[in-house]
Amino acid sequence: MNDAAIRLGYLAETVRLLYPGPGSPRPYTVLPHAAVPRRLAPRRWWHPWSSVMVPGEGSIAAHLSEVFGRSVETVLHVRPALRANRKPILEVRAGGRRLAFVKIGDSARARSLITAEAAALRRLAASSLATVTVPDVLHHGTWRGLAVLALSPLPVRRGRVPGPLLVAAVKEIAATGGPCAAWHGDLAPWNMCPSPDGRLLVWDWERYEVGVPYGFDLVHHFFQRALRRMAPPVAARACVARAVRELAPLGLSAAVARQTAVRYLIALADRHAADGHAPLGPPHTWLNPAVDHEELLT
Repeated sequence: MNDAAIRLGYLAETVRLLYPGPGSPRPYTVLPHAAVPRRLAPRRWWHPWSSVMVPGEGSIAAHLSEVFGRSVETVLHVRPALRANRKPILEVRAGGRRLAFVKIGDSARARSLITAEAAALRRLAASSLATVTVPDVLHHGTWRGLAVLALSPLPVRRGRVPGPLLVAAVKEIAATGGPCAAWHGDLAPWNMCPSPDGRLLVWDWERYEVGVPYGFDLVHHFFQRALRRMAPPVAARACVARAVRELAPLGLSAAVARQTAVRYLIALADRHAADGHAPLGPPHTWLNPAVDHEELLT
């Protein structure tokens, strides 16, 4: 089964979950088209494809209209297949502008991640951040047994993040842990962008955690970029080999930097195991070759 078919199957399940009806259906369109399904949006006259009828009464859209105190429209993102943290994501719009992004906890794991993100964002909101900008929690509640987290939209624009800005952000995030080091948990290029005022916009705080080795975020950022151009075993070895250079801006010694990279890779493998997901393959194929020799030296 190809990706489009899997996405469309997941879309059908999600529509049944979030728009159960009955009554008052309205037309939506799968965009850009069914062969590349990415969004399910309220139909407009210029949409070229056939419509999908979606009930309105008793739906998540009706619930969010109550939450925001005004009539809203929802755009449902059709999520990629085979993601451990996959969950329904909605854009909420009214009056021609985006009001919020909404995450729906439709499984025990998704509910746990949503609860963790809400707690992390509230903690960060009280931290007087100077370099990092995070979404505001607009609503956190339940609907029909599902967790609902509405977050303010950030003014995202694509652009390369300057190295000094990334390092400053990592230092600031780490400091939010107080005496323990903290990390974002998924500080990958697709979860951040520079803002016009020189700050760093960062979203997806589901994996925020306190009490980890200083530098995990920088190692993760390097590893995720490496995975785009290397096989997992090669990327993991590069992660350890480049640790001294990547973590030098944090003032870590060579020995500590390499230990940090090894501990990060082990923590990532543990995360995948806890999620019941192996996107990089079995750990013995990518983790062991990178860390076994290093562990003998530490």
